[in-house]
Amino acid sequence: MSIQILKTDWEKLLQVLADARSQQHVLTYRAVIERVGLPRPAMKVLTAALEHLAKLDADAERPLRSALVVSQGASRLPRIGFFQHVSELGLLEGEPDGLEAASWHSAEIARVYAYDYASTP
Repeated sequence: MSIQILKTDWEKLLQVLADARSQQHVLTYRAVIERVGLPRPAMKVLTAALEHLAKLDADAERPLRSALVVSQGASRLPRIGFFQHVSELGLLEGEPDGLEAASWHSAEIARVYAYDYASTP
């Protein structure tokens, strides 16, 4: 079963992430789902969209905008699936649930904040 996102929802997602980047904030998965208004199964749709965006950014050698989406928990890190996907993309070495992953995420957030996505499709 393939999970897809509507073009209008994709555009809203990109705008929500652009707004968070410009304000130098991260967003929870729940906040993104609510702001975009994703249909059920919302988390699966969001996960698929964020993985697709991560691949697009990685292929273009840009910082991963999907890193701006984190869990509600105290760690304020993305879910482990994000780190597993980043590892598959060859961007993270080490365990997806360890200190290296948290350090990588922190550095990636700083890169996202500093990058100019103005000319990015």
